[in-house]
Amino acid sequence: MGYYKGSNYSFGRGPRLLPTAVVALFSALLGGILALGLGHSLYGNRAVQPPGNPVTITQSSAPPVTSGGQPNFPAVQIAKTVGPTVVGIANFQGSGGLFGGQGLSEYGSGSGFIIDAKNGYIVTNYHVIDGARKLVVSLADGRNLEAKVVGGDPRTDLAVIKISANNLTAAQLGDSNKLQVGEPVVAIGNPGGQEFARSVTVGVVSATNRVLNLQGEASFNLIQTDAAINPGNSGGPLVNYQGLVIGINSAKNQEPGFEGMGFAIPISDALPTIKQLIEKGYASHPALLVTIDSRYNAEYASQEGWPQGAYVAQVNVGGPAAQAGIKPGDVITEVNGVRIRNSLELTHELFKYKAGEKVTVTVYRNGTSINIPVVLSELKS
Repeated sequence: MGYYKGSNYSFGRGPRLLPTAVVALFSALLGGILALGLGHSLYGNRAVQPPGNPVTITQSSAPPVTSGGQPNFPAVQIAKTVGPTVVGIANFQGSGGLFGGQGLSEYGSGSGFIIDAKNGYIVTNYHVIDGARKLVVSLADGRNLEAKVVGGDPRTDLAVIKISANNLTAAQLGDSNKLQVGEPVVAIGNPGGQEFARSVTVGVVSATNRVLNLQGEASFNLIQTDAAINPGNSGGPLVNYQGLVIGINSAKNQEPGFEGMGFAIPISDALPTIKQLIEKGYASHPALLVTIDSRYNAEYASQEGWPQGAYVAQVNVGGPAAQAGIKPGDVITEVNGVRIRNSLELTHELFKYKAGEKVTVTVYRNGTSINIPVVLSELKS
């Protein structure tokens, strides 16, 4: 299937596609810098805002939205209540200026939502802010403010940015672990940029526990919804009928013939990373510290008579995998008994654990399967 991450990119930079463009780009990325074993950071030299004040995030089990004590059209009330918490985010990057100078042009746009009104913290997707030299946030009341990056994590496709402003409204967060298939939801965001700011679409939870082969999104069991998610919706909230944010809209299947297949990161799964980004300025993840060669696929494995899995191209000296005895050329096929068929599935499974925990990694080596206990180390963004 073909998926895009729902940011609105201008200047000919269209949505990222699978399996063609993303797989080609992502294969090169995974070969050298995937979170499972990279010896260097994915963030380059981006400076992040120093950790701010303790974060104030409200989680609630609010009663259904009513008007005058009587049930109202829920989507109307949700739009009124949650709409002011939703922001547009414009990503400005370098471009050729007059007489060969360098200026800034709007490269793309996305959405976000305020989670801490006092400190001005806004949650969005990492791919919305990726590469930005300047970020401009547009509020529901018409204000446009420059934002600073607090922290970003491509491994989970999450980011937190910060604005300094008064009279902000924060969204309330729900519990995505309690979602039921068929439950009605509302997506709010800026498809196409400011021209269609805070557009509201309505749908249901089509499924839970979906896994996509997209960097970042592969780290979570995603919520699938038929609420329309379009370019520019990335980072915006998916809201239940109690007016609580239960997901972060992130991607959509755009394969011809398919409609109504959008995907959101569950808020309960995202919250630990969001808190880390706010409190520490970075996120930490469990790691084997190996480099995976994504060219090892089902076709190659079948030709060689080997099992599908994650092919270990390199093992970091002194890392947990090396200490446990995992070697280059091993094919990782299971983690704690859960089947692994590729590098993204390995990432997805490892992110269920914490640094310092012990897992049993099953590898295929010289025609034999071997179980190897490994204590996971910490990998910081």
